[in-house]
Order: sequence, then structure tokens, then C-alpha cells
Amino acid sequence: MATGAGLGAGAVVTQTMPKVYESATSVLVQSVDQDTNAQGGRTKGAVNLDTEAQLVGSGAVAVKAGTLLRSGISPVELARSVSVQVPANTTVLVITFQADTPQKAQAGSHAFAEAYLRNREETARYQLDKQIRSLNLKVKQLTGALTGINARLASAVPGSPTESNLLSLRNNSQNQLNSLTGRLNELTTTTVGGGSIISDARLPETPSSPNTWLNIGAGAMIGLLLGLCLAYLRERFDRRLVTAADVRDRGRVPVLATLDERSTPHFDDVLQPYGPGGRVFNRLRNEVLASLEPDDQIIVVTGTSRGSASTLVAANLAAALARTGSDVVLIGAHLPDSVVDAAPLARMLGVSAVPGLSDLLAGRVGLSRALQRTPRIPSLRVITTGGAATAAGLMQSQRLKDTLQALRGQGGYVVIEAPSTSSSADAQSLASLADAAILAVELRRSRRPALEDATEQLQRVGTRLLGAVVMPRLTVPRPSEIEAPAVTLPAPSPRPSPAKDDGHEAPTQQLAAVLERRDGDTK
Repeated sequence: MATGAGLGAGAVVTQTMPKVYESATSVLVQSVDQDTNAQGGRTKGAVNLDTEAQLVGSGAVAVKAGTLLRSGISPVELARSVSVQVPANTTVLVITFQADTPQKAQAGSHAFAEAYLRNREETARYQLDKQIRSLNLKVKQLTGALTGINARLASAVPGSPTESNLLSLRNNSQNQLNSLTGRLNELTTTTVGGGSIISDARLPETPSSPNTWLNIGAGAMIGLLLGLCLAYLRERFDRRLVTAADVRDRGRVPVLATLDERSTPHFDDVLQPYGPGGRVFNRLRNEVLASLEPDDQIIVVTGTSRGSASTLVAANLAAALARTGSDVVLIGAHLPDSVVDAAPLARMLGVSAVPGLSDLLAGRVGLSRALQRTPRIPSLRVITTGGAATAAGLMQSQRLKDTLQALRGQGGYVVIEAPSTSSSADAQSLASLADAAILAVELRRSRRPALEDATEQLQRVGTRLLGAVVMPRLTVPRPSEIEAPAVTLPAPSPRPSPAKDDGHEAPTQQLAAVLERRDGDTK
């Protein structure tokens, strides 16, 4: 996603950035007499191209270029738009000009090339004129000296040493004058040319900037790096458990079974043994049996977050154990969080919602009456949560310990559906009475601190944690989606309800009956 955002950002930046056009002019630089190449210059000739490249962007050249362009832009701004490259082993300057239109780019490049050549020619002409003036001065001085020597010769005695010296001096002066005159004639006839344009500026067809593919590629790379950073930060600071690997690697809890969307249990029934979810719980049953000690009978199933995850895992695990022919008792010790969750075990296993565990612990019924055999799995007996609205304090009572001890004496396995460790201390109390524990983890709902806290709670009471059953986040059904329980809940009065359908009450009357009975028991 971040890479896609980077691609989009690169495209947007490309559309919003101003277009820049470039045009280049190639100038052949020719040496003139005043050119001297500094040591380490770009070429072996007399011209130092490093110096010449700097002169192209100088103020004098920029002023001339502005005059040629007839532009109101200052020479400083014009100089910022020009750049010079020197191809290797050449005496060529490539003058490039940038502008917002193709025409301006072409005109600017040609103007700077022309201005540079004019400036170079003017500089060469100035140096040439300076040499001519200097030679003229020397010629004038020698001419005056010769005139004086000739005047002295006219008055000298023939054959005397003086005449001989004057003749020699006149010859030397005449030779110097002839040399200077020849040099002066050469300079006055010299044609000044500092270079020429060998490739004039062309009208650019496409802008050089922005570079669409470069911007999109850079945006993609930035998006990718940003995505990697976000992924690292999420991995570092996000405490949610997203995959089964998070439970195993980040929570340090072995994963016994993993349910997907296709195999996740529903609230209305236990899974069929040969379906996708049923096979998962069959494997879970085998792993649990292999992990238990010979004397282990009681298994507590608790969740790491509020919800019905422990209910679904406990009911389907108990059903899988009972299908082997073992005597299994499922105890519902997880009081529902809302009316929507009322009597979940009754709907799933086809038993009556009352009496249940809360009634048993409160002393209203005995163990034999609280135990209900499921109609479809004869080896499975269920103790539902019961009709009391609350069972606060009862999970720590001696009656619960006696009940579990009595069930141990009957043999078989006992599976306790406990509330989550994050919502109640009852899970820890129940775990202290069990031989092993299983955690039910809802992905994207459970967090790593809750998983670590659940593990720590079980360790403190000395209960062995077998592992975790991982499932997708469960969707709690709305009241309109709840189907009628498999059996009719007892009515609060002996009068038959007028709304009957094949021996079953309507769902609304059933929920009302449960709530009314719970309110009566509480009072």
C-alpha cells in the first residue's frame, strides 16, 4: 500500500512540478596570442578550458547575453540558468541553458554562446591594440634615436673612432626598427577570432525536468522504504495478535490448533466430526490426550479476551473427547456477558439451560440433577452455567472443590469452560483446581500483554499450560440471528405457554424465561 502511495505521489509531483527545457550550443574555442594555459589545464594547447568555462557564466558575458535576449531578467538570474560542460580531450565548450519554454531555452543557449565569443573577441582585440600601441611607442623612440645618430655622423671626422662607433650604433638601431616595424605590420593585419559555434542550439521537443519515470521510481522507492518502516514500527509496537505465529513467537505459547474462517465453530451447534473444523478438534483431542499425565482428568479452557472463544473451544473439545467413548463432563463456568450470549451451551448441545453450575454451587440442586446428558453424544454430560444472574464468590467455594472431587471419582475427563483471564479472577481459581489448561485466542482481538498475563496467571497457580487454540475474531450474533435452543427452557409457571411449536418455545419467550428465573434466584 505504501509503495502504491509512493507511485501516486511521484505521479502527482510530476504533474505539479514546473516544466524545464534545456538547449545546448557547442563552441569551438580557438587560441589567440594572449592565451596561456596554466599548469594542469584541461588540454595541452594554449587555451585553459577550465578558465574559459568559468568565463561563460561571468557577469560580463551575462550582461551581453541579456542585451542579446532583450530580456528584463537580471544578469545574475540569467547566469544561474546556464551551465558549461567540457568534453574530454577537446577544445569545445557545451553551453546549456534552462528555461520554462523551448523557445527561451534555445534563445538563451545561443545568446550565451554568442556573448561569450564576443567577449573573448573583445578581450583579444583589446590585448592586440595594447601591443600595437606599445610597438608604435618603441618605433617612435627608435626613429628619434636614429635621427640623433645621423646628425652626429654628419659632424664626425671621417675615419675617426667616433664615426666608427656611431655607424655601429646606427646599424643596431636600424635593425631594431626594422624588426619592430615588421612586428607592427603583422599585428595591424591580424584578424582576431577567439572561436566559433560548431553546433547551434536546437528547439527542445520534450522537457528535461520533471523526469516522470524518475519521479515515479523515486516515489515507489520512498513508499517502499516508508512501508518497511511502518511495518517495523507496527511489528515493534502493535500489541495485537494477528497470526498464529504471533501467538507462538511473540507470546511464547505453543499452538495446539489453528482454526480458519471455514473451520471456525458457530454458536448454534458443535462441529461435525468429519467436517473441516471437526478434524481440527479431533487432532486437538489427540494432542491433548498425548500431553496429559495418567492421573490428569480436569482440563480448564479459558480465553485471553472477553467473548465466547473459550465456550466454543471447550464444547467442541469435550464433544471430540466424548466421541472416543470416554465419559466426559463439560462444566459451563463462564457466565454470559449479555443477553445475546445467554445459554450458549444449551443451544450448542441441546440441553436445558437450568439448572446449572450456579444452582449447584448455591445449594439449590444436587450434582445428579445438574448433570444433563446430551441427546446426540451419550458419553457427554453437561453442567450449564445455571439460572442465577451472578455466581460471584462461588468459584472459590468449597462446594466447587467437592463437586470436582466427586467428578474425579466417577472417572473420565472433565472440561471446564472458564471466563477469560482478563475479565475475571475465576479463571485463575478454576485453573488451580485443574490438571491442565488450554488458552482460546481470538486473533485481532487478543493482545500480547493479555496473552502473557494469562500465561503468568496459570504459572502462579501451578497449572500446566498445554498450549493455545487460535481462531479468527468471532462475530457475536445479533438477537434477530439467534436460533431457538435445541430444547425448551422451563417456563416460570406451570401454565403452558400459548406459543408452542412442536414442543419448543419461541426464542423471545425462552430468553425471558431464563432472565425471569435468574432474577427470582437472585432475590
